[in-house]
Amino acid sequence: MKIKKGDNVIVIAGKDKGKTGKVVRALPEINKVIVEGVNVHKRHLKAKTNTKQGGGIVDITAPIHVSNVQIVDPKTGKGTRVGVTIDVNKNTRVRVTKKSGTILK
Repeated sequence: MKIKKGDNVIVIAGKDKGKTGKVVRALPEINKVIVEGVNVHKRHLKAKTNTKQGGGIVDITAPIHVSNVQIVDPKTGKGTRVGVTIDVNKNTRVRVTKKSGTILK
């Protein structure tokens, strides 16, 4: 999975198409990511007496499949695919945007 925690992504499919946000958590074992402000659902919670936590309706951010998001290119501000190349100076693998060739952190 080429999307990591902290990446800025844009949603390309689904009810939140066009929204952008930061990846809060990556779940590579199920190929999903949690993006802040995207795929928000209502969760009805029951009040708990032993922890003094009140019940109510809470907004939670549900995971979205990684195929429905693209990384935002830092130069163009649009969605782009990601490739992996080898940095010649450090001899390590780096992620590179396909549109502009910018190296991602």
